[in-house]
Amino acid sequence: MSESYKKLIKTLQSMFEMDKADLDFGIYRIMNQKRDEINRFLENDLLPQVKNAFSNVGNDSKADLQRQLTAEIEQARKYGAPDPENSPAVLEIKKKLENTVDGTALENEVFSRLQTFFSRYYDKGDFISQRRYKADTYAIPYQGEEVKLYWANHDQYYIKSSEHLKDYAFIAKDPNNQEIPFRIHLIEADTEKDNVKAKSGEERRFVIDSDNPLSIKDGELLINFQFIPAGKKKQDKLNDEAVKTIFAVNDSQFSEWLTLLETPAPTEKNKNRTLLEKHLNDYTARNTFDYFIHKDLGGFLNRELDFFIKNEVIHLDDLDDTAFELTQLHLNKAKIIKSIALKMIQMLSQIEDFQKKLWLKKKFITESNYLVSINLVPDALLSDIISSESQISEWKKLGLIVSDDITLELLSSKQNLIVDTAFFSIEFKHKLLSSFDDFDDVCDGVLIKSENFQALNFIENKFKDKIKSIYIDPPYNTSLSEIIYKNSYKHSSWLSLISDRLKVAKKLASKSSNICMTIDDYELPFLTSIGHNIFGEENHHSTAVIRSKPQGRPSSSGFSVNHEYAIFYGLGDSSTVGRLPRVGSKANRYPEKDAKGIFAWSNFRKSGGDSYRSDRPKSYYPVYLDGKNLRIPQMEWDEAERNWIILEKPLPAEEVFYPIDELGKERVWTISRDRAIEESDDLEVRITDKDTQIQRKYRPNQSGSLPGTWWDDAKYSASESGTKVLQNYLGSTDSFSYPKSIHATSDCLRVLDLKKEDICLDFFAGSGTTGQAVMELNRLDDGHRKFILVEMGEHFDSALKARLIKAAYSTSWKNGQCLDAGESALPKFLINYITLESYEDSLQNLRSKNNETELQLIHENDNLKEDYYLNYWLDLDYRQSDSLLNINSFEQPFGFKMLISAGSVGASQQTEVDLISTFNYLLGLHLKSFDDFNDVITITGLNPKNELTLIVWRNQTKISNDKITSFLEKQGINPKDTEFEHIYINGDHTLDDPHSKVKLIEAEFKRLMFDVQDV
Repeated sequence: MSESYKKLIKTLQSMFEMDKADLDFGIYRIMNQKRDEINRFLENDLLPQVKNAFSNVGNDSKADLQRQLTAEIEQARKYGAPDPENSPAVLEIKKKLENTVDGTALENEVFSRLQTFFSRYYDKGDFISQRRYKADTYAIPYQGEEVKLYWANHDQYYIKSSEHLKDYAFIAKDPNNQEIPFRIHLIEADTEKDNVKAKSGEERRFVIDSDNPLSIKDGELLINFQFIPAGKKKQDKLNDEAVKTIFAVNDSQFSEWLTLLETPAPTEKNKNRTLLEKHLNDYTARNTFDYFIHKDLGGFLNRELDFFIKNEVIHLDDLDDTAFELTQLHLNKAKIIKSIALKMIQMLSQIEDFQKKLWLKKKFITESNYLVSINLVPDALLSDIISSESQISEWKKLGLIVSDDITLELLSSKQNLIVDTAFFSIEFKHKLLSSFDDFDDVCDGVLIKSENFQALNFIENKFKDKIKSIYIDPPYNTSLSEIIYKNSYKHSSWLSLISDRLKVAKKLASKSSNICMTIDDYELPFLTSIGHNIFGEENHHSTAVIRSKPQGRPSSSGFSVNHEYAIFYGLGDSSTVGRLPRVGSKANRYPEKDAKGIFAWSNFRKSGGDSYRSDRPKSYYPVYLDGKNLRIPQMEWDEAERNWIILEKPLPAEEVFYPIDELGKERVWTISRDRAIEESDDLEVRITDKDTQIQRKYRPNQSGSLPGTWWDDAKYSASESGTKVLQNYLGSTDSFSYPKSIHATSDCLRVLDLKKEDICLDFFAGSGTTGQAVMELNRLDDGHRKFILVEMGEHFDSALKARLIKAAYSTSWKNGQCLDAGESALPKFLINYITLESYEDSLQNLRSKNNETELQLIHENDNLKEDYYLNYWLDLDYRQSDSLLNINSFEQPFGFKMLISAGSVGASQQTEVDLISTFNYLLGLHLKSFDDFNDVITITGLNPKNELTLIVWRNQTKISNDKITSFLEKQGINPKDTEFEHIYINGDHTLDDPHSKVKLIEAEFKRLMFDVQDV
């Protein structure tokens, strides 16, 4: 076995994840199930094709030359050459024979070329664009755009979640079979502060915190790591050092924990592996591999292969200087390299496309609950609330009540207490839903616990063209809010993360919508470039500088950073910029107020520039005064003479008054003649001993002042109006760092022109500042603005949800305690909060359900076997997995369960999936009514085309076709009628459907779940 072959095999094993046999999660678990089969296919079926191809190319070429040599010698002898063995023609053929490469050498070169090609683009689980035209010269794909924004990962989905990096939870069982919680926890590192970059070659690794390797918090053992530059050390070596450090801890408080961590967890490769080693390997692997999924790996590698062959195998640049025979050899090599490489690309693309399919598919709702004020809860459910210890405990924890004694009288006096349906049964939730005649009209917003790309993708059908304002505060990618990135691809990873999400968000925007994105200096130029490319440079309204850190933040440059930026774009043809309230000196300019609004008195005669008659002759006209009474006479404009012809003479008591100043200069009035007539009530004659003046009520825009580009008010301080506000609401900020100023966010929403009935979207919701800002705007003008907030991680519950409950209940909080007993509560409050299946959940729920007859048939046919491994083994083997929508799940849709991550990566449990709510979102349904009839649930609503739709869910094991027909008749529902334009029902049916309006939920569910476009 040649060295080039060994290197190629090693590269392929890495690309096909064959070298990660110890990992039992995600795509690695899937690949490990097929590891031996794939290895056999590569080594026994695919790569031997190289040897077979060259067994003819090299030998046939040499045999042809040998035959030519023999023939040439014979011909030389025939014509009487003095030295037939050394005639010129014979010597030329001998030289060719000397230069002929044998099949083995060619074979090795092909293996080497293949290894070079694939290893060039493969980087720890990802394929990175590195097209080289020549050494150190890169070629960038270009299609004639005026500006091409390009970065290394522009054609990939960024899939890494910071939640996986921060915490990894797992459970161990003690000898008594009790579950003991552990958590591998990432602590804030002491290096790379203030954006000081690691030295070249020093990649970031997970390193045990040697000063504090173990700690205990809330009954969990924390194993503390840092993510820091670690020189040339490999992660597996660092893991070995971490294991030694942890087991060397000599502290009695950890002894029982350490005993559990020493529990054997052997593998075929590592017989002595401990439970600690297993989880350390899983934790570091999850955050070391697979940052990206390629959007078109097959197309990308095929293009790169053509480029590679032309420039590094055939050497097109040197073609003129190459002998034909050598060129023929290059062509033969190129053909074989391409034929084998294309098959490898097919196989790699199948794996990548399968992951892409799981990434893009619309996800299931794994939890759907509601936050609802008591005054929206039916009286019949109040007794359930009173008897719920969990709800009462939650109210006390949040500071909404202080007593355990909850009575109907108390609920009657506290109509704005917020009920969380998570503490109640499914029957309670369904009765609550059934009480609304138009649920989505009443609902104030949606909270989505999910990775934000998945959330945006999921809500597209429901909210497309409906979002008026988008406000996001993405991670700034500095040391304080850094995303996980592949070494040397920090900006590139961030760009991929942001750009894909902005492209999906743009689809949701209405024609009059705007977006605001806040950022600091580090990513400002890149975010602006993305904004220009996605939204159009012409739609860039402006960029405002916000003095968010008056006290300053030290930076590595030696400057103290005081500011951040708010970038504003219009997303539609009719987007407009809103105005800000006038405060301080701006408000003092307009001290008067009447029924029309605020105003200030000013001289009706214009002064300053552009105020002379010669400048604006139409504004030079007479006003007739009779004491304090005034009127404007009839007149007509003479265009030739450029002045007014007065048609109406003054009455005897009237004085003619022109805008002539104290120096006798002819000025003009501040408004036109027609407007002066319309606004005559705003004019007032003032007579003094010195002179007579006409004063006018100057009215500014009543909506407020134009927003400036420099926001320096003290209220924009993130410390004073962000951190302290959150601390007052929650009692601490431990669960969330660096909240935005509530005032900065509110003013951004005003500039986004968020009107009283509009919807606002924030898919980096953080602690919920945007949600609270929307509530405060509604309080000011009795509006019904709605919000959609997307966030993931534990602070979704501890910070975001808790904050919104408190903000709805009261505006007055101090250290987590309510100061006004809910007297400032919103009139009513109804929020739907949902949790979505994650990409990791999708992988976790893949189950191979092979048909043995199919597999036997495949392996008995060489052509079929190759096609199977190259193109469709993943789709075929995993087609009945729950995450790929197992149709059998719809037989009993009310109890469908999947394995879902619980709290953190590493821990998961069987969880009931809400197929009903999922389907509503997939259809884009505006929910009108919901009714639960035990084994049948009916839903009515409007689809995106505003067509009345009925959805019928049934337990097919109990409700037969005859029973569903009878049920619909009793409900007065007849498919023959024209009441509903669409009817969906799970399972085959025998309904009389002359208009073909009845559709199978299963078919539509699958179509919509996988009907996604690349972003």
